[in-house]
Amino acid sequence: MTAGNESCTAGLTSMSYLTCLTYVLEEWTGVKDIGDYLSYAFYILWLLFPLVVVFVLPGVIVILFYVSILWLHIYKRKNEIKEAYSHDPWIAGREVLATLWDVHGRLWHGYELHGIENIPEGPGLVVFYHGATPVDYVYFSARLHLVKKRRCRVVADHFVFRLPGFRILIEALGVLHGPKEACVRTLQDGHLLAIAPGGVREALFSDEMYTILWSDRKGFAQVAIDAKVPIIPMFTQNVREGFRTLGGIKIFRSLYERIRLPVVPLYGGFPVKLRTFIGEPIPYEPNVTAEELAAKTKAAVQALIEKHQKIPGNIFRALMERFQTQKKED
Repeated sequence: MTAGNESCTAGLTSMSYLTCLTYVLEEWTGVKDIGDYLSYAFYILWLLFPLVVVFVLPGVIVILFYVSILWLHIYKRKNEIKEAYSHDPWIAGREVLATLWDVHGRLWHGYELHGIENIPEGPGLVVFYHGATPVDYVYFSARLHLVKKRRCRVVADHFVFRLPGFRILIEALGVLHGPKEACVRTLQDGHLLAIAPGGVREALFSDEMYTILWSDRKGFAQVAIDAKVPIIPMFTQNVREGFRTLGGIKIFRSLYERIRLPVVPLYGGFPVKLRTFIGEPIPYEPNVTAEELAAKTKAAVQALIEKHQKIPGNIFRALMERFQTQKKED
């Protein structure tokens, strides 16, 4: 053992750094053949590395959300005096957040937004398919803010309002939980409003087949009718390949139905190609019922899925699309 250690200090070029490290560790710990243990540990690490990565990567999105929250706290502290004299104290804060998320979308997913010309100048209800996470909506709203200088509010599930630290983010971005009257009022005030009728259930339990899980929900259609605004369908290509859930396991479905909280494990965060497609608006028609409008909207979103998404979704194919030089046609 001592001879080996001396060989390390002698600077023999024939001996690898790993061998030298093994000799040093054996002398420090007094454990013989420690190299065998290290080899086994490295093998286990290599074997489990892909599994660790797919469950750790989603944490990057969580970190970005809390970086956004931290920035808003700093921004609010620096602008406490100005707030009292401004009708909207979060303007500059939202600009920074939009830039942060747009850069992340460009670098990690090569994010593209198609059909932005279908967004009306006035109010409108954006209805979209809900992926395992709403990260595609975040990219959309950031790009919309930077390109069109338009702000799109969004309706979120009640659990979002219970997340630690999210209160300031909800305030700055104008996130709504409802009720219907608040949504109608937002649209009547001239804003864009986004909603995913499938909500958390669609996020957790749809899969690579991109099945729309809206049940018989038509409240969003009634909101559009009451506010007399068009509905704009939207879908993001490969959104299910970026993040996936273990929603196919029955115990998680049963647990969700019991407590109505998103307890289904999430994995992914893969740098797949993401393209958001905005369809042609469905205009307001006074004689259309909420049931008919909901069916029209579902058909429009389904048409976007069929046109722009290869079914079933495939993670490897979605990764390879990052290297395609020719953009998919709208």
